[in-house]
Amino acid sequence: MKIYISADMEGVTGLVDAEDVQPPGRDYERGRVLMTEDVNAAVCGAYAAGATAVMVNDAHGPMRNLLPDLLDPRATLIKGRPKPMGMMEGLTPEYDAVLCVGFHARAGVLGVLSHSFMGHEIEDIWLDDEATGEIGLFHAASTAYGVPVALLTGDDTACAEMKAWDPTVATVAVKYAKDRFAAQLVPVAQAQSTIETTATESLRALPGLTADAPATRTLAVRWQSASVASHLTAIPGVTRRDDRTVTVEGEMLHLYRLFNLYLRVATAITSNAPYC
Repeated sequence: MKIYISADMEGVTGLVDAEDVQPPGRDYERGRVLMTEDVNAAVCGAYAAGATAVMVNDAHGPMRNLLPDLLDPRATLIKGRPKPMGMMEGLTPEYDAVLCVGFHARAGVLGVLSHSFMGHEIEDIWLDDEATGEIGLFHAASTAYGVPVALLTGDDTACAEMKAWDPTVATVAVKYAKDRFAAQLVPVAQAQSTIETTATESLRALPGLTADAPATRTLAVRWQSASVASHLTAIPGVTRRDDRTVTVEGEMLHLYRLFNLYLRVATAITSNAPYC
């Protein structure tokens, strides 16, 4: 059994603020340790369930957050950027399941460090007219590969967002949102123990894939900057719904790859820091 882990940081045990998850934040280095420990808990759970190989993709920000010397040596790590498929780089149909560690809720939702990919630069995302964020897009693309998402860890808001997309996915709430930068924390040892045991349980009872999605899907993104939307229309097939919203149709994996190109274009055009 081959398992793929996508590791974000905002939903990691104990982290609540940009200082915890962004270099050179005063608590970022401690955040890296906690992120690595959450991933290690998932790796241990995967092997307890019978995994024969585990691939981990560092999916947060600079994508150089996980500490290789502290990472469970049974896991292989993908580190750095840019990556054509971003948060799901390295995932292929040969994997049996995905574990999403440290994920967060979408922009506009009152969750810990909630946003969609680019802080305040992306205001809204819709997939087939359904509001989504990183969780929904990742789930849709993983499903398009034919690989089920078995587990998601994060705050309670992120867990609820995942359940709304697919109630068969097991979730672990490692903190409970009080506001965007405040949470009631689950004790670290308890949270990581629960990640490990839930990973094992979810992989021993892998969910079946949800109903087949349509072959062609529609992705719409509303940007804070009309300039970003204007530049993106240079990409064939991308049109503007209004000054700040672009739409495109296509197969889901193509849309996910294209969206990662959107992010690189937007980064080149803007200098807005996230979480403002």
